[in-house]
Amino acid sequence: MSGPILEVRGVSRHFTRHPTLAERILMAAGRASAPPVVRAVEGVDLAIERGEVLGLVGESGCGKSTLARVVTGILPPTAGEVRFEGRPAHQLRGRERLDYLLAVQMIFQDPFASLDPRMRVHRIVGEALSVHGLVPEAEVGAAVDRALADVGLDLAYRDRYPHQFSGGQRQRIGIARALAVKPRVMVCDEPVAALDVSIQAQVINLFLELRSRHQLTYLFVSHNLGLVRFLCDRVAIMYLGRIVETGPVAEIFASPAHPYTQALLEAIPRLHRRKRAFEPVQGELPSPLAPPPGCPFHPRCPAAVARCREERPELRSISTGRVAACHLLEKG
Repeated sequence: MSGPILEVRGVSRHFTRHPTLAERILMAAGRASAPPVVRAVEGVDLAIERGEVLGLVGESGCGKSTLARVVTGILPPTAGEVRFEGRPAHQLRGRERLDYLLAVQMIFQDPFASLDPRMRVHRIVGEALSVHGLVPEAEVGAAVDRALADVGLDLAYRDRYPHQFSGGQRQRIGIARALAVKPRVMVCDEPVAALDVSIQAQVINLFLELRSRHQLTYLFVSHNLGLVRFLCDRVAIMYLGRIVETGPVAEIFASPAHPYTQALLEAIPRLHRRKRAFEPVQGELPSPLAPPPGCPFHPRCPAAVARCREERPELRSISTGRVAACHLLEKG
């Protein structure tokens, strides 16, 4: 099948709370306003090609994890649509809906919180197989053993509880749980951020091995730009709920176009600049409760002009395979 395996079109995800009875009465009388809306993701367009690793990076609070949960079907979008193998996910019903949810699996950041502490490993990994009848009940044990072996865990551990494992082992259990249902896309939300550096390398190598062995596609959410450069084929830069630049990793790191991408890459520690003072991205990320007008990055952008404060830039092609949202990049 041609075309992206996974695509989001104009996806937004907003959060708000339901007003209390007293608030509803005051609102009806015109004496109170509606509860504020958190615009976590706003109008995102993104496509993931089959077999590629797409990195999604940005500062904490920019909406990366929320977008990852929308892609996997954990959260419904407030607006826009997610398309899986060319079909809108919200139109899928019954077995087709289940196939989509099983085909797009998520690896969570916290390898302890994502595992049920009351369940033994073989039940954690085999639960989806049993609940959805993916294999005959008599074969669930063998399928669990294959998944555990796939991630490098000793089969003697299958009867232990999550608290009896190290952080790296717990993350492998989470990966085995996802692999057991034979996914086609893995959405990895900071999967090594909670692990020791030496264990991070092992888990990253495991992701690479699994990609080759099972022809997997990855959406890899990370703060670690060095890791993204090593692991990913393309990268999407996210700022305040919006994608501001997308392109091949080598080109983005060699010549970042958007001022925010430039600021992120400038903050990467490098050996040849070890005597220079560290310079983080200036300013604070604005609140998604009240995003600034115009370009969302303009309050922190050293090159901002009057137009940036008034008109929101749209993603435009700046070269083959690269798009960015910045008025300063427009030709002519």
